[in-house]
Amino acid sequence: MPATSMAAKVHDLMPGVIEDLKELISIPSIAFPGYPEEPVHAMAQRTLELVQEAGFADARLMDVPWGYPPIYGEIAGPPGSPVVVLYAHYDVQPAAVSQGWTTEPFMPTVKDDGRIYGRGAADDKSGIATHLGTLRAFDGQPPVTLRLILEGMEETESNLEEFVEAHPELFQCDLFVVCDMGNLVAGEPVLTTALRGDVSCTVTVRTLDHPLHSGVFGGAAPDAMMALARLLSSLVDDAGEVAVEGVTTGTWEGAVQSEESFRDGAPLLDGVSLIGTGTISDRLWAKPSINAIGVDITSIKDSSNVIHPAASAKISMRIVPGSNPEAELDALVAHLETHAPWGAQVEVKRVKAAPAFLVPGGGTAVAAAREAMTEAFGMEVSEVGSGGSIPLLQTLREACPAAEFALWGPEDMDKSRIHASDESVDPAEIERMVLAQALLLEKLGAQG
Repeated sequence: MPATSMAAKVHDLMPGVIEDLKELISIPSIAFPGYPEEPVHAMAQRTLELVQEAGFADARLMDVPWGYPPIYGEIAGPPGSPVVVLYAHYDVQPAAVSQGWTTEPFMPTVKDDGRIYGRGAADDKSGIATHLGTLRAFDGQPPVTLRLILEGMEETESNLEEFVEAHPELFQCDLFVVCDMGNLVAGEPVLTTALRGDVSCTVTVRTLDHPLHSGVFGGAAPDAMMALARLLSSLVDDAGEVAVEGVTTGTWEGAVQSEESFRDGAPLLDGVSLIGTGTISDRLWAKPSINAIGVDITSIKDSSNVIHPAASAKISMRIVPGSNPEAELDALVAHLETHAPWGAQVEVKRVKAAPAFLVPGGGTAVAAAREAMTEAFGMEVSEVGSGGSIPLLQTLREACPAAEFALWGPEDMDKSRIHASDESVDPAEIERMVLAQALLLEKLGAQG
């Protein structure tokens, strides 16, 4: 089908695709522990129905030893045609009111800018919508063999890696299409070629056997919270660069994200400066970053005039492509164990060591993806990295070493605000991505 004809067909399909997306946004499929299970199961069931209607007649909820089930399905293409695996996930991040939402998180809302607002609108129910539109563009009969995997626990402790390792035969393919990414700016196409990894641990600092009166003992007895604060501050230098000895760093050689577009997506308060050195792309995609993502200590409401005997924090460090996650975590643990002040006792517990990922290049399938995206967006495609991590990608690569990867999607970094308040997606970006995926499948089908 000529690209113009496919574009017209996709355009006609979009009202239905957007209505399905809005329905899915309205289901609060938060798979984190402590949240209701029923909405997640409802989301899985409704998503299953939609993909079955779109052409995956054999799609089903797969049995897993624990957690929420992935959805898997297959459509046989013409004999000898390439095999493509489509990936997205149906779970979402929590959406606390304290984040500062201006709309109801699970009530899809179209604002004056035309974007659809709601938790999961971009990450990653837009990926599901993109796959639905792609299938409908072929009336459920694509020119290649398609396999579909929709994860139910991507945002929390994933069970899909274990599932892939137990069933590698389901993931044998020529190309994985991971629709859980996005362009820097809507309408300007990019392929993601590198993702940082993530290592994490918890650290507990102890200075006393029990709490002490801060007036009677303060000034001589060390406070564990103050010791923890000094330990955390030692993790970065004055510029905000990671100061952990032995951690890998680098520079980014691809497209450069502008400081202006970064600030649009991360509006700093007045007077607050950016941290780090080098280009924004270096800082986000080729250098490590470190954050204390949780702290356990007495709340202000429950505070009293005591010196704390112990304080804990959870540390997350993003690591660069090409690094060894275990070695990077070793370096972080060694730093924490040796930099506490005043002889404070330190206990570190390792939590996670997820590898970074470099997309293998040079293949015909990725070349076809680049061509399809160029046609769909009407401009040349750039290469970018991602500061986030998807540990599943390395597992998929190990299950099928010869496969290529196309990492893309409608989640523009500029305005989508994934994981934050007022998450949103541009419907026009979904349309462009549906067209890109449809053109990609046509090109792969023609290659035979």
